[in-house]
Amino acid sequence: MAKMTHWQDMEECELDRQYSPSRWSHRLSADDVIKAHVTALKDGTRRARGLAQTLLGVPYGEGEGEKLDVYMPNSTSLDVSLVIYIHGGYWQFLSKEESGFMAIPMFEKGVVVAAVDYDLAPKGNMDLIVSQIRRSVVSVMQQYSHFRGLYLCGHSAGAHLAAMVLSTDWSQYNITPQINGALLVSGIYDLLPITATKVNEPLKMTEEVALRNSPMALVPQVVRSSPNCHIVVAVAEHDSPEFRKQSEEYYKDLKKSGLNVSLEDVPNTDHFNIIEQMTNEEYHLTQLLLKMMGRS
Repeated sequence: MAKMTHWQDMEECELDRQYSPSRWSHRLSADDVIKAHVTALKDGTRRARGLAQTLLGVPYGEGEGEKLDVYMPNSTSLDVSLVIYIHGGYWQFLSKEESGFMAIPMFEKGVVVAAVDYDLAPKGNMDLIVSQIRRSVVSVMQQYSHFRGLYLCGHSAGAHLAAMVLSTDWSQYNITPQINGALLVSGIYDLLPITATKVNEPLKMTEEVALRNSPMALVPQVVRSSPNCHIVVAVAEHDSPEFRKQSEEYYKDLKKSGLNVSLEDVPNTDHFNIIEQMTNEEYHLTQLLLKMMGRS
């Protein structure tokens, strides 16, 4: 296999192409795959709200964007697991309103799903967004501490944010969440390349901000904070080479550090339907998450 060009040696237009997931779909054009993605997530969330018991717009902080939606099983058993889902959209698009879809196969298995909102760029900068997601996890732990296990699932920018939660130094918080597992789907773990793309225009990240919010640079903190967490790094067959490289390198760094991590290369998927299919109980990643929780 030919050695990939380092991102710093790429022309600006090629770097933008590598970090434009919609341009790599094997199913649809760039515009159509994004439209179809939003439709699929909205439809799935509407279905989930019709099936599960819900608590919508639960505040986890004082900010207008600091709210989450909770999808609960129709059982009174306390033997339930909790998954916090963190949406993608390059930190500037989507919301909790499209993020309840994965509750469809979960609530029948006694799993609670919490879909988290955060302030999108340009209103939210990277430091604030990461802080919000960490505080949302603390809030969920305080409100739902009786559950059997806490799990994270994030897609794209949401996988980055989930990885940042695993990299948290909890000493500045009044609680240390025991995160049992994390499913990181088509994520970005090194933000430095993003600073040189159009994606950074609303984010306005400096290299310093990008570095301190890059999970790839924070693996030793994962070892300290989340040593027993079962981490699955999943990537789509039709993610761009740069996206695939990010997942592969982050997986290798976690593995080298002795963490319990696996890499899932999901065939016949692109950056979008790799997560859309989590409405289906039989789908590979749904099964992986249920198995991680002991609920398959």
